[in-house]
Amino acid sequence: MNKLIHIGFGNIVNTEKIIAVVSPDSAPVKRMVQHAKEAGTAIDATQGRKTKSVLVMENSQLVLSALLPETIANRAQTENGEINEA
Repeated sequence: MNKLIHIGFGNIVNTEKIIAVVSPDSAPVKRMVQHAKEAGTAIDATQGRKTKSVLVMENSQLVLSALLPETIANRAQTENGEINEA
């Protein structure tokens, strides 16, 4: 069964399709986001707010979120039945 997590502002993604959740601050990630926007494979789920995390999906798409990567990771772990002790 597919597990879905909320990534902010009513947007939901399938956790089974997420490869990585990264911060958008580094130059390589900024280049990835720019290339994805040019290719039309970037999904902007920030609702006009600052991008705080980038979700790299299985199908070469990038999902931009206004939530912190730690928040998304914690939601994914608790949805999978794992408890984050940090």
